[in-house]
Amino acid sequence: MKRRSLSESGSAGAKAGTSLHGAKGAPQEQRRLFVLDTNVLMHDPTAIFRFEEHDIYLPMVVLEELDAHKKGLSEASRNVRQVSRFLDDMMRDATKEQIDRGLPIPSGLSVNGGKRPASGRLFFQTRQLTSVLPESLPGHGADNAILAQTLALQKEHPHDRVVLVSKDINLRIKAAVLGIHAEDYYSDKTIEDTDVLYSGMAPLPADFWERHGRDLRSWKEGDRTFYEIEGPAVREWQPNMCVYEDSPEGIEAIVRRVSGDRAVIELLRDYRSERHSVWGITARNREQNFALNLLMDPEVDFVTILGPAGTGKTLLTLAAGLVQTLEANRFVEIIMTRVTIPLGEDIGFLPGTEEEKMEPWMGALMDNLEVLTQSQEGGNWGRAATNDLLRSRIKIRSLNFMRGRTFLNRFIILDEAQNLTPKQMKALITRAGPGTKLACLGNIAQIDTPYLTETTSGLTYAVNRFRGWPHSGHVTLLRGERSRLAEFASENL
Repeated sequence: MKRRSLSESGSAGAKAGTSLHGAKGAPQEQRRLFVLDTNVLMHDPTAIFRFEEHDIYLPMVVLEELDAHKKGLSEASRNVRQVSRFLDDMMRDATKEQIDRGLPIPSGLSVNGGKRPASGRLFFQTRQLTSVLPESLPGHGADNAILAQTLALQKEHPHDRVVLVSKDINLRIKAAVLGIHAEDYYSDKTIEDTDVLYSGMAPLPADFWERHGRDLRSWKEGDRTFYEIEGPAVREWQPNMCVYEDSPEGIEAIVRRVSGDRAVIELLRDYRSERHSVWGITARNREQNFALNLLMDPEVDFVTILGPAGTGKTLLTLAAGLVQTLEANRFVEIIMTRVTIPLGEDIGFLPGTEEEKMEPWMGALMDNLEVLTQSQEGGNWGRAATNDLLRSRIKIRSLNFMRGRTFLNRFIILDEAQNLTPKQMKALITRAGPGTKLACLGNIAQIDTPYLTETTSGLTYAVNRFRGWPHSGHVTLLRGERSRLAEFASENL
C-alpha cells in the first residue's frame, strides 16, 4: 500500500471527519492504524518496527503497564526495558508538536522477518478521547481502557481501518463483541504453518535414476562412498538433507554440496547394525539412523531433532555424545540443560548447588543413563562404577546462568528446546566456542511457555534459520520406539 505522510493533517487525535492523510472529503486509500496492547511489546520489543508502512498508536495505559513491569530479571522485564530504550531513542529531541504529529519510525531499520523496512509513524495518546463503553463492561481495568481508546479512534477516524493487536485471547473476544477489529500478533512467526516446517528428509522419485543417472559420477574416500548427480530434483535439496529410496534395498544418503542442478551425496553409515552401534545403541528406523549420522558427523556443529515423546531424541543424542567424549576424545565433557518450566504446580525452592537444583529437571538424563549402562559387565558394582564415570563427564547446567559464558570443545544438549523464545535460543547458540557441538531436542506439540506457539517457538525459529547452512542438520523423528503403550497413547490421546 502506498505510504502517505501524516504530518499534513495533524495527530491521531484529529477531529472526526478529517482524514489523517489530507483534507476532508478527499479520496484516500484506507489507512491502517494499529493499536498495540502491552503484551505485544512484552513479547517482542521490536514489534513497533514490524508494521512496515502502517502507523502505530500507543494508549497511555500501555505506557503505564510497561512502567509497572520494567523491574525484574525475567525475559518479559528485559523486553520492557528494551522497548523503553527504543521509545527513548525515537523521542530524543522531539518537540510536543512533533509528538502530536506522530514520530517517524526509522525507515532504515528492517528487523528479521519484516518484508519491508518500517516507514510508518508512532502516535501516543496525547489527550483524552471521548468514548462510552457499554454498561456490559463494568470497571476501569487496563483492558477496558484500551478498548475505550480503540472505540474512540474508530469514531474519530471512520475512513481508516483501526486494528487492535493483542496476544490476549479474552481481550480480542471482548473487542469482537464491541465491533472492534482485533488480531493476534503474527509478525513473530517464522513460518505460517508447522505442516510446512522443514523435515530434513526427502524421498527420491521412483524414476530418479532414469532422470538423474545419465552423468552420474562416483568415488570413494576411505570407507565413504560419494555420488555426483545432476538433474531437476536437486534444486529442492539442502546441505545435510537425507535423501532415500522408499524400498527395502534402496539407498540412504546425505546431501553434502548443492550447486544449481548438481549435487554431491554421500551414502549414510548404517547404524541399525550391531557392528556400528553407538555406545550399545542401534537405530531402529530410518529417521533415527539419519539422526545418528548427523550427531556423529564432525563437520556438523548444530543439530536439531524434533519428534514426539518416545522417539529416542535424548537417548540417541546422549549415546553419540558419550562416544565422542569418552572414546574419540573430541569433546572435554557433555553439558545438559533445559528450561525449568513445571508440568503442574511448582514445588517451590530446591536446596543445594546449581547441579543439585537442576537434577529434578533432568529425569530424562537419569533414565537414559540407566539404559546406556545396563549392558555393562561386572554386575551391580560395574554398573555403579560406570555410572560414576559418566556422571563425572556430564555436567548439568541451568539456562539462567548461560549469559556471558563461552563453551570450548563441549557437546551441549538442550532438551525441551521448544519452550525457548527465539531470543533465548540465539543467546544460547552464541555461547558455543571453537570445537563445540550443540544438539537441540524438542517436541513443538508440547509447549508450556505462555505466549509461545508452534510457529513462534525458538526451536522452530532455529530450524528455519539454519536450513541450508552446510554445518547444521535437522531431522524429524516420526515413530515412537519407547513402548507399544506409549506409541498408542501418543497417537490416540
